[in-house]
Amino acid sequence: MNSARSVMSPGRYFGKYFASNRRGEAVAGILMASPWIIGFLIFVLGPMIASLYLSFTRWDLFTAPKWVGLDNYTNLLFDDASFIQSLKVTTIYAFIGVPLQVSLGLVLATLLNQKIRFLGFFRTVYYLPSVIGGIAVAVMFRWIFGSQFGLINGFLSSIGVQGPSWLGDPNWVLPSFILMSLWGAGSSMLIYLGALQGIPTDLYEAADVDGAGSFVKFMRITIPMMTPVIFFNMVMGIIAGLQEFVIPFIMTGGGPADSSLFLVLYLYRNAFEFFKMGYASALAWLLFIYIMVLTGLVLRSSSMWVYYEGSMKGR
Repeated sequence: MNSARSVMSPGRYFGKYFASNRRGEAVAGILMASPWIIGFLIFVLGPMIASLYLSFTRWDLFTAPKWVGLDNYTNLLFDDASFIQSLKVTTIYAFIGVPLQVSLGLVLATLLNQKIRFLGFFRTVYYLPSVIGGIAVAVMFRWIFGSQFGLINGFLSSIGVQGPSWLGDPNWVLPSFILMSLWGAGSSMLIYLGALQGIPTDLYEAADVDGAGSFVKFMRITIPMMTPVIFFNMVMGIIAGLQEFVIPFIMTGGGPADSSLFLVLYLYRNAFEFFKMGYASALAWLLFIYIMVLTGLVLRSSSMWVYYEGSMKGR
């Protein structure tokens, strides 16, 4: 009787075997991911919770934080003209610079997707600016946009045109930063190049049979098939543009007359120049909410202009 009970049925045996394997795989997966999980908890989630608490306090880094409730947020939204100016500068920069950068990346990728000689060389040349550090780029563009001995004004004077004071004129400093943002189009170009390889060639062959020209094929085939990648680059570009800091910090420091005062630069000033860490934490959370809202709006708009081949087949 006892020996009969000790015999396990095949179904129960394999059930226990697979359950044990699943637990082992789960434990192994958690162990392998644990360095990232620990790093996320210590360096991301922990500081986020601390900054959320500090955003409701007045803290100068030297004395204990003092609870002030929503004062930091109300001051930022209703009494701080510099915050409104930084929000305006950052929004203009992101909403003009990012579409230009995304468009330039797509045009470059389309040109470099052709069968031409030295293709690898040209691809490397256009991508190379993306791997150069922000400080080096800022120093280089300080020379390019120099009012007296700059490269652009030197060229303009050679054809009899008086160039503006790019970084010294409040009306020209933000357009200068937008032009500089085009320097990084190589990173999006590389993603476009990969996506262009995935467009089925039979679509172009069918268009050739119908007598479509290059422009029509680009507008009717290439762009619709590339919309998921355009959407990705647009979202990532907006998030990066709203966090611009290094180049304006080095080149203008927010001037002249706060005309290049970006949000993160204003955050830095409050935290490490004015020692208003609680105020800076509130600003950081408002920036986080602003990025989330804009990203959400772009995501909602995607259903109107992003084409997914799989979803169309499912209709």
